[in-house]
Amino acid sequence: MTGAPPARYRPTGAGGPSDQDGRFMTGTLPDDLVQDLVATAHALADAARPETLRHFRRDIATDDKTGDEAGFDPVTEADRAAERAMRAVLAARRPEDAILGEEYGHSPGTSSLTWVLDPIDGTRAYIAGAPTWGVLVSVRDADGPVFGLIDQPHINERFEGGFGVARLAGPRGESDLRTRAARPLSEAILMTTFPEVGSPAERAGFEAVSQAAKLTRYGMDCYAYALVALGQVDLVIEAGLNSYDICAPIAVIEAAGGRVTDWEGGPAHEGGRVIAAANPQIHAEALAMLRGR
Repeated sequence: MTGAPPARYRPTGAGGPSDQDGRFMTGTLPDDLVQDLVATAHALADAARPETLRHFRRDIATDDKTGDEAGFDPVTEADRAAERAMRAVLAARRPEDAILGEEYGHSPGTSSLTWVLDPIDGTRAYIAGAPTWGVLVSVRDADGPVFGLIDQPHINERFEGGFGVARLAGPRGESDLRTRAARPLSEAILMTTFPEVGSPAERAGFEAVSQAAKLTRYGMDCYAYALVALGQVDLVIEAGLNSYDICAPIAVIEAAGGRVTDWEGGPAHEGGRVIAAANPQIHAEALAMLRGR
């Protein structure tokens, strides 16, 4: 993972440098806490899976959260049921932690940790029957996510990252995640969800990168970020995100060796305009086209 930012936490029983650059991880957490956080994250994804699959590719009612004709922000009972199931797990396992979920908002906690939940990231894809949606689970502190999962129940793929682990579990078994090696932007694959990206200025920034890239694909939702961690895609550039859209992808991609920032190169865990890159080199090349937009 040369060039990747160092993990902020490691178990107390694990010593030594975090990566080939010789940089040391900047914090420690007790082994039992790390194990519990990882197990809880997987328990949350496990709880959400049946609720999402129960309605997928079925006739399901869809509500529009915008409440007007200006746009379309769909939500289904699958979104709500999956988040309720995850919140029930947290109530039983870690009631001291705060929760930020897309459907039921913020619930305060007494610890320094917050679980950030998106029960179905890509509800538009979900209601269209496309398997590019996913369940996003992450746990964060004040500085950002420390562990995250991108789970695709229909394909049965789960991407995880944090605490020194970057791994995919799926139909082909388990394998380590590693982002693509550095290459010129002219050889890069770029993805985003919405062709319009954001404002006209944001769209212009994205188009500048797109015109320089080898290939641009649209509409992949959270699965695009999983493909960055898998080493298939070089860049994902988006705008208008919420914290629950990006915290889990940040954890997974950075654990696999990539970089995720806002369009000014700063932290992205609060959402907004985001660039996720396979490596620092291509991140810097694309960021130079986006800064100041």
